[in-house]
Amino acid sequence: MTAVLVNDFAPGQTEAFTLELEDDMDDVAFYRFCRRNDHLRFERNPDGTILIMPNTGGKTGIRNTKIVSRLDMWSESHDGKVFDSSTAFKLPNFATRSPDAAWVSDERWNELSDEEQERFPPIAPDFVVELMSASDHLKKAQEKMLEYIENGVRLGWLIQPSSETVFIYRADGTISKVNTFDQTLSGEDVLPNFEFPLRLLR
Repeated sequence: MTAVLVNDFAPGQTEAFTLELEDDMDDVAFYRFCRRNDHLRFERNPDGTILIMPNTGGKTGIRNTKIVSRLDMWSESHDGKVFDSSTAFKLPNFATRSPDAAWVSDERWNELSDEEQERFPPIAPDFVVELMSASDHLKKAQEKMLEYIENGVRLGWLIQPSSETVFIYRADGTISKVNTFDQTLSGEDVLPNFEFPLRLLR
């Protein structure tokens, strides 16, 4: 089984690279493949296509840390496990995705075996955040958010700093739009009492 690897990204690259594999990979093989190439970031589509994802820039990294750190502080006095963008989850549709931030309740997390927790957890997070960089395409990001909801995510935030816009996705299919970073986002009934001031992302 072989794969074509790309070691870096061309200047101005805005798309994830697609890897073409000679044979199908099962979950264990894909996990080992990612560990052997841990200098790269991967996601996998439902059809098995593996994508190399670009690393983030400095501003995106700072913003992502603001979100993850405050989510983790909230979880310490409430419930659940918090994950950063290095964690990949296997969704029910067989896609493997790495949201920029994610939260899973303790009840659902503890239902997984030790082996499942150690590898790419076969679970849709209860809550996800996708933080767009300047090179990301809105349509593709929105498609990913819909995929999350269709696979069991209860609440998702798609944040676009360049326009100070946030799209809020919910399990009931509703989508709200926030048009300014002067507002504070709520964790609603998924993350009770969690609030995030968007001004921190400016």
